[in-house]
Amino acid sequence: MSDDAVLAAVGPRLRELRRRRDVTLAALSETTGIAISTLSRLESGQRKPGLELLLPLARAYRVPVDELIGAPTELDPRVQLRPFTRNGMTVVPLTRNPGGLQAFKHIVPAGLTEGREPDPRSHEGYHWLYVLRGRLRVILGDKDLVLTDGEVAEFDTHLPHWFGNADDHSVEFLSILGPQGERVHIKARYRPDDPR
Repeated sequence: MSDDAVLAAVGPRLRELRRRRDVTLAALSETTGIAISTLSRLESGQRKPGLELLLPLARAYRVPVDELIGAPTELDPRVQLRPFTRNGMTVVPLTRNPGGLQAFKHIVPAGLTEGREPDPRSHEGYHWLYVLRGRLRVILGDKDLVLTDGEVAEFDTHLPHWFGNADDHSVEFLSILGPQGERVHIKARYRPDDPR
């Protein structure tokens, strides 16, 4: 399919998506900050869609940009996102669902948190985790827990929490959290001598 054909198909796809979601042009304009006239021209094919328009629309509809432009479905479904390091821990994204639940694999290298003072933090959202291998130390409020292979924990992230090695070996765990659970908002200090 040529680039012109792909671009020509975006307008009808946007109109159909908006109608299926039962959203008015005015409501979509308010959500995205895109003028109603621009949205109308996009849907009618009178305006070529650029990233500056597709990105806010993808966020508003909570779909990948690929879905808006009709990327071929025969693409490889495997998630190939790049791992990153945060505070010495390797984090591997396992989903590519913008605005939805996010799944990650965490690898805490041996000895990473040994001798470090836990630094619990809280934020909006809900967190679910599953220990794949090793012993994970989890601090939740005033509780100091150790989870082992196959154990699961779930908690409201308003509760100050921290994860680390429970011994001198590496630990791997999976976590799932919502979009608001990805952003830390409030810092809380852990004091083992605090009676609370």
